[in-house]
Amino acid sequence: MRKRHLFLMLLTLLIMNPAWSEIIKSRVIEEGGTGPYSALMLAEASLPTHTVFRPQDVSQFGADNPLPLIVWGNGACFDSPWEHINFLNEIASYGFLVIATGIFPEAEGEPITARSTASKLVDAMDWAMAQNDNQDSPYFQKIAVQRIAASGMSCGGLQALEVAGDERITALLIANSGIFNSPREGLPGIPQVDKSQLDKIHSPTLYLLGGPSDIAYENGMDDVERINHVPVFVGNLDVGHGGTYGDPYGGEYGKVATAWFQWQLKGDETAAKLFVGNPPGLSQAPGWDYAHKPTPQQ
Repeated sequence: MRKRHLFLMLLTLLIMNPAWSEIIKSRVIEEGGTGPYSALMLAEASLPTHTVFRPQDVSQFGADNPLPLIVWGNGACFDSPWEHINFLNEIASYGFLVIATGIFPEAEGEPITARSTASKLVDAMDWAMAQNDNQDSPYFQKIAVQRIAASGMSCGGLQALEVAGDERITALLIANSGIFNSPREGLPGIPQVDKSQLDKIHSPTLYLLGGPSDIAYENGMDDVERINHVPVFVGNLDVGHGGTYGDPYGGEYGKVATAWFQWQLKGDETAAKLFVGNPPGLSQAPGWDYAHKPTPQQ
């Protein structure tokens, strides 16, 4: 509770002191990605506990073309997105504001392995909404605060599920993850959620899994089987638990996740074809297997 109180105090100070909305450091990843908006990874002075990925030139966005928000929890609940920078940067290059839990990953040095908590996903949403309302912020009226996705990989996927009941969330992406059939004790940083948490999901949900060799495969597929009240789609690519995040531009996961967000957060009907139809477009992609429940069962 004390950490939460301190974060809210920080937001209040930000609104009162616009100078806090400054970039501490930044780095261009893979020449900005393949999307139409060259992306940048950066650390904001007003949000040093997180890493931001977004188009370099935010002046292109406004009330008529706002940036949908994606909050991301890292694998192993690490407090830095060093494993996922190619993937997250690629998504941002298609016109999204992506906020990952944890501090800015340096190009060299030991990876950050401290753990984060799901509350940081909520903090990211709170910060973005405060920025959108702050007339002195570069993000003023540029964020689509009515279009927010919670997402994450492995332990970070459990964090996304832990906050899935937040009414601001309009889409979910759960990658290489799934809720254990019984809570696991003694695993550092693992959210202690059970299958009843699935009932709190109120938005369309995509699971990306790594096939039967993925240690999260059985848990994730069991989640999908249990979710009957919202549309859910699961894509499986036989790459194991590590996914394709470190591949150039996030690899196959980058392509599918970007299409999901373009459909769910931007209403892109071309991107939607990957997930709808009989069969959906993903069935034509080499190596992918899928299952979906397009409409809730009554």
